[in-house]
Amino acid sequence: MIALADSTPFWMIEWNWALDGWIVAAGMLCAVASSLLGCFLVLRRMSLLGDAISHAVLPGLAAAFLISGSRSSGWMFLGAVIVGVLTALLSDWIHVRGEVDEGASMGVVFTTLFAAGLIMIVLAADRVDLDPGCVLYGAIESTPLDTWAIPIPILGETNVPRVVVVLSIVTLINAAFVIFFFKELKMATFDAELATSSGFSAKAIHYVLMTLVAVTAVASFESVGNILVVAMLVVPAATAYLLTDRLGMMILLACVIGAASAWVGHVAAVEIPTWFGFRSTTTAGMMAVATGFAFTLAVVGSPRRGLVPQWFRKQWLRWTILTDDVLALLYRMEEKTLDERPIADAMAMQADLDAWMANVLLTNRFAIKSAVKYHAWRGRLETTQADASAVEASEASAKEHSEVLVPKLTEVGRSEAESLVRSHRLWEQYLVTRVDLEGSRIHQQAHQLEHFTDRQLQDQLDHQTDSPEKDPHGSPIPSASDKHS
Repeated sequence: MIALADSTPFWMIEWNWALDGWIVAAGMLCAVASSLLGCFLVLRRMSLLGDAISHAVLPGLAAAFLISGSRSSGWMFLGAVIVGVLTALLSDWIHVRGEVDEGASMGVVFTTLFAAGLIMIVLAADRVDLDPGCVLYGAIESTPLDTWAIPIPILGETNVPRVVVVLSIVTLINAAFVIFFFKELKMATFDAELATSSGFSAKAIHYVLMTLVAVTAVASFESVGNILVVAMLVVPAATAYLLTDRLGMMILLACVIGAASAWVGHVAAVEIPTWFGFRSTTTAGMMAVATGFAFTLAVVGSPRRGLVPQWFRKQWLRWTILTDDVLALLYRMEEKTLDERPIADAMAMQADLDAWMANVLLTNRFAIKSAVKYHAWRGRLETTQADASAVEASEASAKEHSEVLVPKLTEVGRSEAESLVRSHRLWEQYLVTRVDLEGSRIHQQAHQLEHFTDRQLQDQLDHQTDSPEKDPHGSPIPSASDKHS
């Protein structure tokens, strides 16, 4: 097995290729063979079919033994494949004919067949043994012990583990099926009716896919066990689904993730237990854990669907909307002169403008100050002393008022603010005249839409509302300007 020194990092371990190499090869072949088909199971919402088949093959194994009286791998494989295909066919038949949910139909079939298999095992209990650990975890560690002499060019006759030979054949068959029928698989997966109308049977593609899933599950069952078969059919494909929206790239990523998880899992099975004073743990189980770790990383960090990128995008959207709202609010403040507001309100508003804006925009003063500094940096705002001449107050109040610095829109900032306000008021007019919403309900809807309205949509709204001069509240709608585009 792997030789580890206390000071050797796990990525610089010394491999015993006669043992570790074949173990990892078997795990990688299982991962690739399963991932090739697993992508289509995930997209078809049939992820648990592999689990169903891996449970349901038990009566096939028992029947093969009872009929042949032998534990020969050939008979066992044949019996398991027949029952695996039967599981897929029965599940589909119950789903279609009985109008039962697809998950429920799988549950009915595989639990029934699994129970029947247990009964058959009990009947043959005196003649056959069934190791639950082997069923769950497989015997991938013993892969190098059961070999076939295979003639290889240049190398001559070489002892290759039987599991590696079988999984290699299954992997090549699955790869050939996916490559040569990629278009048909894609159409049958996303639109079965379109596939049928295009001249080939979506049902035939479906049943061939189910048959290959059964063969793959059975071929992997003996060596890697139930846990790893299910993990490799589902988790790499689900991980790749989080990383891309293209089917071809999804299949490629799933194969790479599955193969990498097999290598990492084997190394981790030998290395990690030593951190806690143990010798090693099951390789198949740790390979499954490695796929789960890869899936967790994708859930957290996937560029499009990951939790962290989504959080950053939401924060950026909130920031963008806040900066837009600050510009629009300052524009509306400029629309109203001090004579139009009570003097006390004008003084208070300019004396503590940040707090007033934070209250209006339902945020905090720090966010307002940050937005104002950002706009000043972009050249949209400039700070000036408040104009006290228009306020009829005492000299002391006027002196105190004149020392207050307030933000003022520059030409660039006013142009962008006019565009935002124009979008808002056009949407209000549209919602009243075209959607028949009440005036009290249109402000919030228009506020949500104004941030995503470009010049082209503005022109369409203007045309649909007959180029109004005022919004439903009587406020003037700023005219269109080339600066807004």
